[in-house]
Amino acid sequence: MGGLACALGGCGQNGTDTPGTGTPTTGDPGNTWTPLTPMLEARQELAVAELFGRIYAAGGYRADGSASNFLEVYDPATSRWTVGAPMPIGVHHPAAAATNGRLYVLGGATASGDSSAVQEYDPTRNEWQLRAPMPTARNASAAAVIDGIIYVAGGAPTSAGRAFEAYDPRTDRWTVLPSMPTARNHLAAGGVSRRFYAAGGRPPNTLSVVERYDLATGVWSPVRPLPTGRSGIGGVVVRGCFYVIGGEGSTQPGGVFRENEVYDPRNDTWEAVAPMRTPRHGIGAAAVGNVIYVPGGGNVQGFGTVGVNEAFTVPAAKSCD
Repeated sequence: MGGLACALGGCGQNGTDTPGTGTPTTGDPGNTWTPLTPMLEARQELAVAELFGRIYAAGGYRADGSASNFLEVYDPATSRWTVGAPMPIGVHHPAAAATNGRLYVLGGATASGDSSAVQEYDPTRNEWQLRAPMPTARNASAAAVIDGIIYVAGGAPTSAGRAFEAYDPRTDRWTVLPSMPTARNHLAAGGVSRRFYAAGGRPPNTLSVVERYDLATGVWSPVRPLPTGRSGIGGVVVRGCFYVIGGEGSTQPGGVFRENEVYDPRNDTWEAVAPMRTPRHGIGAAAVGNVIYVPGGGNVQGFGTVGVNEAFTVPAAKSCD
């Protein structure tokens, strides 16, 4: 997508950074995880997105349980984090998306309740502004971008569980779309070939349902469910394959999943790939090329904020295009 006009450390911020501890190597055959430089601030239930080849981590729960307005940015080329301008509204459980050269943090929750705020970040100016709010205030929703439009599905409270809405950043307008069949929150989403996929979530904690919305027909339909039902998951699309990572609701000690499963829309099949090094939930995931980055999250069910940052290199031969 091109490069940033300025590094965040040189955009009037304090320039705080941490050197790298590892990076995926060129020629990696894939299906491997690599530990990377930890986050500057440990957070879970945060917003994660890729923009201009960098990974943005915004908001979330701090270790003291407060809602964070912190923005930090990871550069895979240097394995360093830098600090961006703080968000106007600190939120936990927001959704995130990036398109048209901007980062969007959508909804979430504050100490006073669920938010409908849309916070837009311009990396060239290192500035935030508030845009048209979501029709439905909610937290723990999931977002994906298709053809420059941001689609947001599900969330909490219960009244928001089936909400499905689309935002056009070019016009700053929202459109209410047909409701998602299964009400849920803490789900993952991905966009493939003008279709929006919603996977997992809760209640209950081990929801495995996956549903697909076809932009051409405006119709939702069920597809093959997740092999491992879970919530608090990260989702991202690489080479047309939809990866669903981590989550909570496990019967294992700590209650957190390390599962990493990938969906091929061409034949409606799921496949297990290399599990996480550090099981986590309350995560977001974003990709640069064939590498998926998963910063932060919680390492026990419920609350267990960590600053772990790890990358998954997708299997070299794996493509669903």
